Amino acid sequence: MSLTLAELKPETLRAQVENHLRDAITSGKLLAGQKLVERELCASMGVSRPSLREALRKLEAEKLIVQVPHRGPEVASITLAEARELYALRGMLESYVAHEFTRLASDEAVGRLASAVKRLQAAGLKKSRADVLSAKAEFYGVLFAGAGNTLVQEILGGLMSRVSLLRGASLMRTDRLPSSIKEISALLTCIQNRDAERAQEVSKTHVLNAEVAALAMLEKQMDDLKQTSTIKRKTA
Repeated sequence: MSLTLAELKPETLRAQVENHLRDAITSGKLLAGQKLVERELCASMGVSRPSLREALRKLEAEKLIVQVPHRGPEVASITLAEARELYALRGMLESYVAHEFTRLASDEAVGRLASAVKRLQAAGLKKSRADVLSAKAEFYGVLFAGAGNTLVQEILGGLMSRVSLLRGASLMRTDRLPSSIKEISALLTCIQNRDAERAQEVSKTHVLNAEVAALAMLEKQMDDLKQTSTIKRKTA
């Protein structure tokens, strides 16, 4: 028997609400800077305000949501400087993880990683945003877990949540998606060959290329906002 959100136990319900909102943010359904109206969210998910507020507090701790004075909660935005810092840290940690996974992961874990890449390739051919993001999440879940360092896994998990504020849109750019999948496929080949040094290099290049695409998208968004603000002032 399936359960509605309202029928779940309080602690389970909060987790469901958190996951629902987190997925909406990381998939781009809720955009950076978008105001989150509690009444509307409660009605759409069929939950109480206390349950929603608990979930919002958790996502605020993950820096996916911010509380704006006199406005309330809204989806977090990232500045260019913050984005550069995020990708610098991601590049160091993710390339380390690629090296350690290649060196330490079991053959079974490598097989699961290969299955995730196969799903990513299929999703890329379909140009399915949801399937691409799901396959990438699976890929990174296997990669991080198999590197043998729980602290780095924990740090990267939080880091990737913030990166996802940018990744969803930049990844689906027609000029980025095929390249991203090709880079990840090359990384898989290095891992399957147990070439840890090469895997580290390929991973670092992948993150650098992802940074270029994400920053370009962010700069365009900022330029669009400036133009819109200028037009509004002129017509006011």
